[in-house]
Amino acid sequence: MRRIILSFLTIGVSILVGVTVPVMAAEKIVDLNTCWQPEHETFIPWYANQKGWDKEEGFKLKLHYFDSGMAQLEALPAKQWVLGGMGGVPMVVGAMRYGSYLIGVGNDESITNVVMVRADSPVMKVKGFNKQYPEVYGSPDDVKGKTILCTTVSSGHYAMSNWLKVLGLKDKDVVIKNMDQAQAVAAFESGVGDAVALWAPHLYNGLNKGWKIAADVKMCGAALPIILIGDKEYCDKNPEMVAKFLRMYFRGINAIKKEGEKLLPEYKRFYKDWAGMEMSDDMAKKDLLMHPVFTYQEQLKLFDSSKGVSTVESWQQGILDFFTEQGRFKPEEKEKVMKTKYVNDKFLKMVKQPIP
Repeated sequence: MRRIILSFLTIGVSILVGVTVPVMAAEKIVDLNTCWQPEHETFIPWYANQKGWDKEEGFKLKLHYFDSGMAQLEALPAKQWVLGGMGGVPMVVGAMRYGSYLIGVGNDESITNVVMVRADSPVMKVKGFNKQYPEVYGSPDDVKGKTILCTTVSSGHYAMSNWLKVLGLKDKDVVIKNMDQAQAVAAFESGVGDAVALWAPHLYNGLNKGWKIAADVKMCGAALPIILIGDKEYCDKNPEMVAKFLRMYFRGINAIKKEGEKLLPEYKRFYKDWAGMEMSDDMAKKDLLMHPVFTYQEQLKLFDSSKGVSTVESWQQGILDFFTEQGRFKPEEKEKVMKTKYVNDKFLKMVKQPIP
């Protein structure tokens, strides 16, 4: 009788273990370290985390704060993060140095990366010096030799360099003072420099102070995406997790597309709680609506290279070409980046459908 009872107990325990182990495995939530800046694209993962969408995908999102793309890249070798968002400009550096992957597009920042001057600047007296770019302000005589405050090797730097190019100038024709965005705003307000390169939301602070936009990336005939970046080693080893991260991100994009201005209270809370910035209703509305985002189906088209170079590749090629022309990258470095095939839609195509 004892043997029979023990046998039933053993069977029972085995059944319980067989049932329990898979459930426990399914419920296991892993930490996912990601890197972000206090910008529009970061609202999406922050909001997803608030809603618990990350846990629904099997991970707990850790959003690490950085003030620039280069600061993010400096933390990559130590594996402080494995996925995140940054400008298309530092993405090129990430591909060159670390073989990082471009796995998605956060938004389009072509009109929110600008060069600003004070209202009384002589730059604002000349518009359309280069007839091909009629909306751009400034002339070579008014800009050459002047001091520009800029976060170097950033999207703001790209805006500044494109502005100079439109005017027939190069980086070496001006004095560039490297500062992060908050420092640049404070310094320019105190009278330092003749122009400042800013991106959202800092450009709205400039507008509130009466500063004028001399040019943005779009005015200069270029494009500037915020991209989603992935550490090569992590992505190669964990493709399913990368696809889940992207699915969560697209869920946030769908929410922006559907809800629009209804998200403004949460948008303001994101900036206050995570970025430490107070936003007025008007500023928050501008920032939310001035960053076009792309749905999953739209991004499949942006990454499609079946008929040649994809749209995303062409955007990044423009950035790479320009910085090579400016001497920021050597020709051999450019060739290295071009050979890495870092624009990678593998993980995009793995995203589980449908996306809520």
